[in-house]
Amino acid sequence: QVDPKDYTFSGLKDETVGRLPGKVAGQQFVIQDCENCSIYIFDHSATITIDDCVNCRIFLGPIKGSVFFRDCKDCKCIVACQQFRSRDCKKLEVFLCCATQPIIESSTGMKFGCFQYYYPELALQFKDAGLSIFNNTWSNIHDFTPVSGENNWGLLPEDAAVQDYVPLPSSEELKAVRISTDATRSIIPITRGRRHKSSDESCLAVFFAGDYTTANARKLIDEMTVKGFQLVQTKEVSMKAEDAHRVFQQCASEFIPLLEKGPVVALEFNGDGAVEGCRSTINDVFSGTKVFVSESKASASQDVDNFYNFADMQMGM
Repeated sequence: QVDPKDYTFSGLKDETVGRLPGKVAGQQFVIQDCENCSIYIFDHSATITIDDCVNCRIFLGPIKGSVFFRDCKDCKCIVACQQFRSRDCKKLEVFLCCATQPIIESSTGMKFGCFQYYYPELALQFKDAGLSIFNNTWSNIHDFTPVSGENNWGLLPEDAAVQDYVPLPSSEELKAVRISTDATRSIIPITRGRRHKSSDESCLAVFFAGDYTTANARKLIDEMTVKGFQLVQTKEVSMKAEDAHRVFQQCASEFIPLLEKGPVVALEFNGDGAVEGCRSTINDVFSGTKVFVSESKASASQDVDNFYNFADMQMGM
């Protein structure tokens, strides 16, 4: 029998509380009427609602459905979810991983950055919540109630460090979780999202489903970022033959047989020389792996547009 009290934090003040990995195990969770608290949910959950919280620091592990902030103010959060919504909130700062377009309503002073966090159980929790580490639209905010001449949301500074916003837990019980906030160890690849691109050259790389898809994608991200290129966006999505024709154009026939194995993982890199850099890295490091890479600077921006237009339609369906 599930006791709701085990899945609720209510009416707390000046406390540090949390749930260790395995303790929530996909249940719903409720956080309400908390003030100046540090709250950590180091597990996956079904949905989470956060109501009437003030000046709290909140970490929420992967949420299979939606997270809904209502009537909260001055909170700093790290959140991974399928859907993000806020209503009647003021000054939330959120490091976000969200599979769908985040929505704010009647909210002001909202700031968003890309989720970055690591602890050993987190990768499996993403799987259990049905979330892909590559589907993250953290910066593509939809403001349901825009005010003319005002901006209700913006992006956190590029060099914002998560532990400056949500410090590591101080309680003995929660210290057992082996956390790293080092950006290079983050379970979620850190993307530029809607931030200004440094170059007019981007490159699309697409990995096909197999045993090492995730590892290969991460390896390419590491190799490219070491060379100074920036990861703009990532996506994991299933493709059909007709999608392949639209995206891969004349090389489609080479890749169509690979689509039956499962979803593809696509990466967009940006920077002067990105196409050449990506092609040479793939030749050096992934010689035995079939990867789609943009052919030239001229075709690359079209590749990126073709793929992400297709993917956005897929995700919207």
